[in-house]
Amino acid sequence: MLLDIQNLTLGLPGAARPLLADVSLRVGSGETVGLVGESGSGKSTTAKTVLRLTPEEATVTGRVLVDGTDVLGLSGAGLRAHRAGTVAMVHQDPRSALNPVRRIGDFLVERLLRTGRAGDRRAARERAVELLGAVGLSDPERRFGQRPHEMSGGMLQRVVIAGALAAEPRLLLADESTSALDVTTQAEILALLRTLREERDLGMLFITHDLHLAAAFCDRVYVMYAGRVVEQQDAERLFTHARHPYTRGLLACSPELGDSERALQPIPGRPPSLSDAFTGCPFAARCEHAEPECTTWLPEPAAVPGGGTAACRRLTDLSEEPAEPGLATVPSSLAKSSLAKSSLAKRSTA
Repeated sequence: MLLDIQNLTLGLPGAARPLLADVSLRVGSGETVGLVGESGSGKSTTAKTVLRLTPEEATVTGRVLVDGTDVLGLSGAGLRAHRAGTVAMVHQDPRSALNPVRRIGDFLVERLLRTGRAGDRRAARERAVELLGAVGLSDPERRFGQRPHEMSGGMLQRVVIAGALAAEPRLLLADESTSALDVTTQAEILALLRTLREERDLGMLFITHDLHLAAAFCDRVYVMYAGRVVEQQDAERLFTHARHPYTRGLLACSPELGDSERALQPIPGRPPSLSDAFTGCPFAARCEHAEPECTTWLPEPAAVPGGGTAACRRLTDLSEEPAEPGLATVPSSLAKSSLAKSSLAKRSTA
């Protein structure tokens, strides 16, 4: 297994609850795994622990294994090598990753030289131009000499992806890497990521707020709430047979394609903050199925039919409930073929 996170718990001094609590997830080579949930659920924090980018004052327990090596035990040269070559991260806003007064080529050449992927500056320049072409930028020689303000958001996202690929990583962490883009450009970037994953046998952890997108683009999906994984299933099955009330709530408040009379049903209440402590299920206060016992029962993952797990005390009672009508309107093949661009683009006109 390429990435194997086991019972990861991360706490900060003064916080009423952990940022992450007993998080476990796995990503294999050539596999795209989605991580979804509301803001503050712990998605980005989980990804950053794979690079050991945690606050110095944080208390961390559990294991984060990448190719069998526990990242939490790395330091010095070992940690630098891990960050430089094994894992790469693509952030939401490409402009924040680029120096506005430096050329695009400088960004890539510096990364290639620092990671040891090029012997000298001339070789680094040639490789940088190759990478710009590999991510689908036209006239890569000219793009090499441009600055960020001369390029669109979609083009800059391709540049940042090229920078991530410069280190020839085995694992790619994509943190909301398409959410700031328009739908057509988003489809192009998703198609690019899928092509690169297939060509390079990359493992990919794909973080998003969009459960529909995760179900279409990913092989498996983990759903997080208040720093915990509350459900994980194959993407297609999660979309049509969600078991946890929170996952169903996310689907019920998501708009769907085409004409529909189904009213959106927002999840009541607000996502918990770090000042909120729980003796039982963190979702109990917002759950329509909650019983008094749920406020004292600590969530424990249990197997669900068809594979996967969900952490709900009433899982047996709710497991036979059908999915909400209309939730399965996005085909599972979406973004998994050359039709990704046109399929996703239709969402903007639906």
